[in-house]
Amino acid sequence: MAASVIETCHVACSANRAPNVVSWGRGGLIAFGSCNSVCLYDPQEGRVVGLLNGHTGRVNAVRWVHRTENAPECHLVSGGSDSRLILWEAQHGKFIQSVECKGHTAAVCAVDAVYTEDSKVLVASSASDSTVRLWLCSDDKDAECLHIVSFAGFMMAVSLALLPGTKVPVLACGGDDCKVHLYAQANGQLQKVMTLQGHEDWVRGVEWTSAGAELLLASCSQDSLIRVWRLCAKSGTDTHAEDDHTIIKMKEDVFEVKDRGLTSVFAASLETVLAGHENWVYGVHWHPPVYKGGELQQPLCLLSASMDKTMIIWAPEEASGVWVEQVRVGEVGGNTLGFYGCQMSPDGAMIVAHAFQGALHLWCKDHHNEGEWRPGVVVSGHFDVVQDLSWDPEGEFILTVGSDQTTRLFTPWKKQNNKEITWHEISRPQIHGYDMQCLAMVGRFQFVSGADEKVLRVFQAPRNFVENFATISGASKEKLLTTSDAASLPEGASTPALGLSNKAVFQGGLVPKNNKEEEQFNSISDQYQESYFHPLILTEPPPEDHLLQNTLWPEVQKLYGHGFEMFCLASDSTRTLVASACKASKAEHAAVLLWSTTTWRQLQRLQYHTLTVTQMAFSPDAQLLLAVSRDRTWSLWRRNPPTSESSEPRFSLQAHTGKDTAVHSRIIWSCDWSPDSKYFVTSSRDKKVIVWGPWRPESSGGSEIKPCSSVLDVGDSATAVAFCPVLCSDDRYSLTFTPVLMLTNVFYLTSSPFCLFSVSCLVHLRISVCFTPLELMVCCNTRDQTPFFLNRC
Repeated sequence: MAASVIETCHVACSANRAPNVVSWGRGGLIAFGSCNSVCLYDPQEGRVVGLLNGHTGRVNAVRWVHRTENAPECHLVSGGSDSRLILWEAQHGKFIQSVECKGHTAAVCAVDAVYTEDSKVLVASSASDSTVRLWLCSDDKDAECLHIVSFAGFMMAVSLALLPGTKVPVLACGGDDCKVHLYAQANGQLQKVMTLQGHEDWVRGVEWTSAGAELLLASCSQDSLIRVWRLCAKSGTDTHAEDDHTIIKMKEDVFEVKDRGLTSVFAASLETVLAGHENWVYGVHWHPPVYKGGELQQPLCLLSASMDKTMIIWAPEEASGVWVEQVRVGEVGGNTLGFYGCQMSPDGAMIVAHAFQGALHLWCKDHHNEGEWRPGVVVSGHFDVVQDLSWDPEGEFILTVGSDQTTRLFTPWKKQNNKEITWHEISRPQIHGYDMQCLAMVGRFQFVSGADEKVLRVFQAPRNFVENFATISGASKEKLLTTSDAASLPEGASTPALGLSNKAVFQGGLVPKNNKEEEQFNSISDQYQESYFHPLILTEPPPEDHLLQNTLWPEVQKLYGHGFEMFCLASDSTRTLVASACKASKAEHAAVLLWSTTTWRQLQRLQYHTLTVTQMAFSPDAQLLLAVSRDRTWSLWRRNPPTSESSEPRFSLQAHTGKDTAVHSRIIWSCDWSPDSKYFVTSSRDKKVIVWGPWRPESSGGSEIKPCSSVLDVGDSATAVAFCPVLCSDDRYSLTFTPVLMLTNVFYLTSSPFCLFSVSCLVHLRISVCFTPLELMVCCNTRDQTPFFLNRC
C-alpha cells in the first residue's frame, strides 16, 4: 500500500466554551468539541488522533456511551448548535457518523446515553428549546424520538442510568428551576417519579453511578454546593414498617415503577452535601469502575470543577463515612475565569478540566509521593478563529495569531530515549487587548504582528525562551545564543496593569521569591509588583498557567502609519523588508507600506488598490512583491536596482489587472509564489484558482503577465492557496488550496505544457474555520525526496 502524500502531524485545538463538551472514555481517549468538530485526544501519545466532522454548528455536548463490562467504547454521542445529535460508531478503528437525530429547534446543550437490553442506544438530550428528548438509535441507522418533555425553563444537564435490579432507564434533569427532576421509562411511557429539591440556584451538572445494588446521583449548582443523592430498591416489608424513632436517618422519598406487570419500589434520600468551592460548581464526575480481584467495583470517589479555578476530589472516610475533601488542584493567577467541567481517567490516575477560555488542564498522580498531583502535558490551541500563521525561517517552530487576542508558538518536543515526536505550545509571546489579525517573521526569534488597531508591534524573544526552546526542541543552546546581541537579551517580559505593551525584564529587574515569613511590604507598590515574570528552566512543555504569565516576549518597537485596523503582513526572504496593509474603503487607505527591519523606518508607500489589500507575498528571490485585494485585482511590484543617491530598496509597479482586465469576479483572498519566482497563484471567492506568469516566457523582453494555466474551478470560495517551496520530481510544481468545503486539495502542475493539472492527492483535513492562510515549509532536503510541512489554520 502506497504511503500517503500528506499525513497529519499535529492538530492544535481547544475545547469549546460549554460545560458538557469533554468526555473521557474507558479506552483512554478524551473526546471534546472544538468549533464544529469532535476531537479525539490520546493523553498517552500527547496528540489528537482523530477529528469527527459532521456538525454545521458549534459542538456543545459530547458523551461516550459506556459499556457495562467497562470495555473501550464503540459509540460516541455529540450535540451542537445546529440542533442536531450525532451518534458516532467505531468501525475498523475509526469513528464514523452512524445515526443523526433531528427534532430539536434550538442548540443542544447536554447529552447522555446508555445501552438498552437489546443493545440499542438510548440517548437523552437537552436543548435551548426548553425540551428534553429521549431517542432510540438502532443498528439500521434509524433514530426514533420516543419522548418529549417540555419545561418552563432550561434543563442544562441530563444523565441516564438503569434502576437497580431492573432494565428500566431513569433520567435525571437539572436546570434553572434549582431542582433535579427524575423520570423513569416503563411500559413505553416516560413518567415523572420524583423531584429532588435543595439547591438554591441553577443546577449545572448531574451524573449517576452504580454503587452495588444502589444508585448514587451527584448534582452541582451555582450555589457553590454539591449534593449526593442515594437511590435504592425497597422491599415490601421495608415500605410498610413503622419508623424506629430511636434511629436518626435522612428522610426518604418513595416512588413506584410498574414495568411488564411487576411493581418495584424505590427510595431516594440525600446522602451528603459537599461545601468547599467558593464559586459556581459547573461539573461533577464519578470515578470510573475498576477491576479488583477479577470483579468490577465502583470506588466512592467524586470529582468536581468550579469557577473558582479549582478541582476537588471527594471521598468518604473509612472510619466515619463522612465525605471529605481528599485532593484540591487548580490554577493561580492569570486573567482567566474558572473551570467549565472535569473528567477522570479510567484508572483514576489523571484528572482533566476544561476552562472558560478553552484550555485543558491535566493533573497526574505522583506515584512516588503519596497524595501529590502534578500538572501534565496536554494539547492546546486557540479558542477563537486562527487568523494567520508563519514558520520560523529554520522550520523549527510555528507562530500563530487568532481572534482570541493571543499569539502562540508551537514546536516539536523531542523526548529523551523516545523516537516519537509530538508538537506542543511552549510560549505565548503576546496576549493582547485586541483581536489579532496578522504576523510576519523578520528574524529567527523576532516577528511583527498586527491586530484590530492601527499600530504594528515588533517582538524579540527573551533569553529564558531561547534556553527553554533549546531544551524542549533538542536544539543547541550555545548555537542559538552565539549571536552578537545575545548578551543584551532580556530575561523575559511582563505586561503592566491596564497596559497593552510587553515590557522587558532584565536580570537586575527580577523580583525574588520570598517565603511568607519574609514578606514585608513598605508600600502598596512593593506589595503589587509590576513584574510577574520569574525565569524557569523547563524540561517539558509548560502548563496553561505558565503560558499565561511567564512566556511573554518583550515588545521592542511600534510602527505607526496606517489609518485603520491592520489586515495583512508579509516579509521578504532576506528578512530586511516588511510590507503591511490595513482595512480600507478608499484608495488613500489601501496603500501598502514598506518598512526596514534594521531601522524600522517607513521606506515607501505603494499606491494602487482602491479597497483592502487581503494578502501580500514577496517572491523567493525577494525581487517582486505581489498584492491581492478586495477590489478583485492584483498588483505586481519590482525592486529597483540601488542607486548612488540611496541604498534603500525602492519598488515600482510592473504589472497589474484592472476593472477591464480582471479575471477574478469576486474578492481575491490569497496568493503565493512558485519556488523559482517565475509564477504566482491567486484564489478567490469566485471559486477560481489561477496560475499567472509571463505570457511568452521563451521570448526575450516579453513581460506581459497573463493566466498561464487553465482556470481551476474548485466548486466553492477558495480562501487559501500555497505552492510547495521546492520543485517536485520532473520539475513539477506542487500546489495546494483550501475551499470553504474544508477539503485541502493537492495538485501537481506541469510546465510542459503549463496548462495541465493532474490531481496528486485529496486530503480530508476538515477544520471548521474559513478564510485563513496556508503555508508550506521545507523540513529537510534529501537527494530523492523533500519532506515538507503543510500548515493550515
